[in-house]
Amino acid sequence: MTEREGTTKESARAPHPPPCDAASPGDYRAAFHTAGLPMAVLNGDGLVLAANAALGELVGAAPGELIAADAADLTGLCADARLWAAYREVLGGRRDRLSCTRRLTRSDGGAVWAQVTVEPVAEPLPGAARRLLLAAEDISDRRDLLARVRHLQMHDPVTLLPNRTLFFERLTAALEAASYARSGTGRIGLCYLDLDGFKAVNDTLGHRVGDRLLTAVARRLTACAERAAGRGPGRAGHLVARLGGDEFAVLVADSTGTDQLAELAQSVLDALQRPFDLAGQRLSVSASIGVVERAAGGTTATGLMQAADTTLYWAKEDGKARWTLFDPERNAHRMTRQALSSTLRPAVDRGEFTLEYQPLVGLGDGRAQGVEALVRWRHPQFGVLAPNRFIALAEENGAIVELGRWVLTRACSQARAWQLAHPGDQPLFVSVNVAVRQVWDSDLVADVAAILAETGLPPRLLQLELTESAVMGSAGRPLQALQALSDMGVRIAIDDFGTGYSNLAYLSRLPVSVLKLDGSFVHGFRSQEHPNPADEMIVEALVALAHRLGLTVTAECVESAEQAERLRRIGCDTGQGWLYSRPVAPDRVAALLDAGRACG
Repeated sequence: MTEREGTTKESARAPHPPPCDAASPGDYRAAFHTAGLPMAVLNGDGLVLAANAALGELVGAAPGELIAADAADLTGLCADARLWAAYREVLGGRRDRLSCTRRLTRSDGGAVWAQVTVEPVAEPLPGAARRLLLAAEDISDRRDLLARVRHLQMHDPVTLLPNRTLFFERLTAALEAASYARSGTGRIGLCYLDLDGFKAVNDTLGHRVGDRLLTAVARRLTACAERAAGRGPGRAGHLVARLGGDEFAVLVADSTGTDQLAELAQSVLDALQRPFDLAGQRLSVSASIGVVERAAGGTTATGLMQAADTTLYWAKEDGKARWTLFDPERNAHRMTRQALSSTLRPAVDRGEFTLEYQPLVGLGDGRAQGVEALVRWRHPQFGVLAPNRFIALAEENGAIVELGRWVLTRACSQARAWQLAHPGDQPLFVSVNVAVRQVWDSDLVADVAAILAETGLPPRLLQLELTESAVMGSAGRPLQALQALSDMGVRIAIDDFGTGYSNLAYLSRLPVSVLKLDGSFVHGFRSQEHPNPADEMIVEALVALAHRLGLTVTAECVESAEQAERLRRIGCDTGQGWLYSRPVAPDRVAALLDAGRACG
């Protein structure tokens, strides 16, 4: 028996009053020895003075054999530093009571679980030796029942795999172990997958077949995980869990890198592609898998699952039946998109948008005939953003209606201000881009009419630009809106013309007055030493077609005098591009007008 703090077996065997001395009735001693609750009386050093038969039966020893035994060794209290410290405080009178659950080892090698309680016995006489009562209730059956209940709570009843609750519990433990352990890789990996088209199986064949399919998928996932971990059935390895519905996860603790996770993901895809035979039903399924592998330090369970969920979405977006590896750069772009999308509407109210203007110059005389209004977002976090960073987002979430109305109002007000400031000059028209969703989700005709009336701008000085894909083939409400705007006197332009699949016969029936040739045609113009006849022939044909239909033509992305001259010879009416000016603030446009030239 181990000696602690000078305590010896002899001191335990020194004459002591009986457990229940003369000051206590004799029936207390009888109650102690016949009680069904295993108990022992300890001295102030934690050595057993007396033990009842129930305690002897619990630990597999005669009560007399337990005399002078160290209670801490007997109950395993010394194996846990925290419990050992608390136990010493109870022995020393600095703590009133200790209660804990311990695994007791019997003399025959067996083990039982017990609820161990240690507390002092009231001293009957002044100066009497300090004694404590130890009780050890056998809770093995109760613990087994709780374990079975917990197993049911923590496992999926269909596949018998760990469920979402147990998965997150194991994931959190694995992250903590990998973060602080001195051995292992310190990394963690996750394959997060769901079945492509599983809902169709449930809808057409019923939930019973669906459950059989999930069970079969679980077996194949488990086999893949066991092979990948190099372990046989029933041994610890990668954790496979069903998170709900047709979603599964394979957790790889101490992963060795992305190659290991990629190999596991591919093996899962290969395994699931083999047909399933389910009680006469032969089914083929595929899965999309998001793969994440990273250092455990600084990673949370929530963060890891968010990354896995995002990557699973990418796998589906990229075509399904594949695995996709988490890409921090792609995720940063997604996060930026989300941040921009969620702040678009408030940004209009906060006045974060501004307009710049790029001149539209007559190729014949080199003078500015109009300007295109280009919106910029002065974002407080990301700086000045060009339209290609946020217009598509605005169309997706509907903010384009409010933003478009603001752009129209500001551009018309500015055009009217220029007209009033230069009454003797040919006034500039302003060209504003309009998204097709503005036509569908708002009364564009009423908005334009109200804005023109409010600003005082003549309708002939407003040009609305719609993309070729939005205009060509328009019918119903869009076509009616375009016709009403044209009847109002507003010019309609088709932007990026030549990039879509145009129905040229339909062009003659649209209320369009301007074609804006896509910049790719102008880029195709080579120098005189290396001409590209095809580009010039296409542009010449488009210009001739437009003129025959009574339309004017604007060429975008004009960057050199040579390009401008060739476009002029072809018959193009106006040009727009860096040769004349980059997009500039309104005061710079006013300076161009004051100077009487197209560029500063």
